[in-house]
Amino acid sequence: MEMTLQLTIDCTDVQRLVVFWSEALGYLPEPPPGGHATWREYWAATGVPEEELPVGAGDTPESIVDPAGRGPRVWFQQVPELKAGKNRLHLDLKVGGGRDVPLTIRTQRVTTTVERLIDAGASVLRTADEPDMGHYAVVLQDPEGNEFCVV
Repeated sequence: MEMTLQLTIDCTDVQRLVVFWSEALGYLPEPPPGGHATWREYWAATGVPEEELPVGAGDTPESIVDPAGRGPRVWFQQVPELKAGKNRLHLDLKVGGGRDVPLTIRTQRVTTTVERLIDAGASVLRTADEPDMGHYAVVLQDPEGNEFCVV
């Protein structure tokens, strides 16, 4: 049996996170399958009862995909409650190039990405700047408070 991996992120504003994480990961909103105009239309065609679809569900893409087909699909599941505590799982966006790359170059790569993501709606929680250890990373939050790192 083949297994695939999907990352699911609970949120209250699906479209805001689709836009943000598309920018953050270089992903694209996932088009509905089989020539359907919307995901809602696709779900109806596959037999999902209307009462299981909240108002607006599937009218616009609720998932994003890696255009290269390497990374996992990310689905943004609308939930009524806000984020309540610290993430127990988070993403690391590894843009620095690893320890074979000089720290000054890694720091600049991280800083450039962080600035782009702040412009897209992220906020910085803290910076891990440990030159003695050859480490530089920034912990951010997406627009709904989900934590992730840029390393």
